[in-house]
Amino acid sequence: MTRHFLRDDDLTPAEQATVLDRAAELKADHFARRPLEGPRAVALIFDKPTLRTQLSFTVGVAELGGHPMVVDGNLAQIGSRESIADVTRVIERQVAAIVWRTYEQSRIDEMAANSGVPVVNALTDDFHPCQILADLLTIREHKGELAGLTMTYVGDGANNMAHSYLLGGATAGMQVRIGAPATHQPRADILQRASEIAGQTGGAVLVTDDPVAAVLDADVVITDTWVSMGQEAEAGDRKGDESPFTKFAVDSALVGHAAQDAIVMHCLPAYRGFEISGEVIDGPQSVVWDEAENRLHAQKAILSFLLES
Repeated sequence: MTRHFLRDDDLTPAEQATVLDRAAELKADHFARRPLEGPRAVALIFDKPTLRTQLSFTVGVAELGGHPMVVDGNLAQIGSRESIADVTRVIERQVAAIVWRTYEQSRIDEMAANSGVPVVNALTDDFHPCQILADLLTIREHKGELAGLTMTYVGDGANNMAHSYLLGGATAGMQVRIGAPATHQPRADILQRASEIAGQTGGAVLVTDDPVAAVLDADVVITDTWVSMGQEAEAGDRKGDESPFTKFAVDSALVGHAAQDAIVMHCLPAYRGFEISGEVIDGPQSVVWDEAENRLHAQKAILSFLLES
């Protein structure tokens, strides 16, 4: 049976730990595993703007011994010019795996349902699981074991990052807190699923509209842009003086309520002066650049895990 990575809970707690161990191994020796030797091709399809995702997957596939075949989703017009099922049947016969950065989760779910090779979610509107693997790797590097740590995400609780932190953090046995306006809360079904996972791993999940309560004594403080891709028309409301997100900005005052040795993360791109202050993202508690690099190692790990499963 072909394994896919479409959302964070596609990995069991034990599998997630294995992937993170493998990511650390590949960071120490970039060429320790070569499952794509040949080279075998991996299709990298991008419907949305990208920098870190295209960079890290392109380099990662090459370091795994393969050939990264980048496909411009705007030219391919998957799902409009041709059906997702038909496109998948064409691609799967020529590649070892498919990586897709797209819009609705239903699109990548349909691709996986029609693919005989692994499909990896490189971001959808609902989830960003590769980013969370990179973030968990970064937290492990700076804090040691993940289980029992308190990881707080503040900002838009209804976006893909909040959803993935809930699922991925609960899978790791972490205490996951989401601080977000009452108008921008995580989806109920995802929160319920994260609670179920946390009940099995010893973790916990909490959602609050109080930013101070969210970050109080937290080991990790994380944020993301308040205007995700596809929400550009709402930028005025999300960044204006009356924005419900303003009190969730990660500045020195808010970080001061976290643990003294807390680390700060942001998946980028960052907008200094909005969701995070310049003095925090460029300050001593920031591990943002380690986090960005770790996309490479985490994605190589999940690709090799799926290919060798």
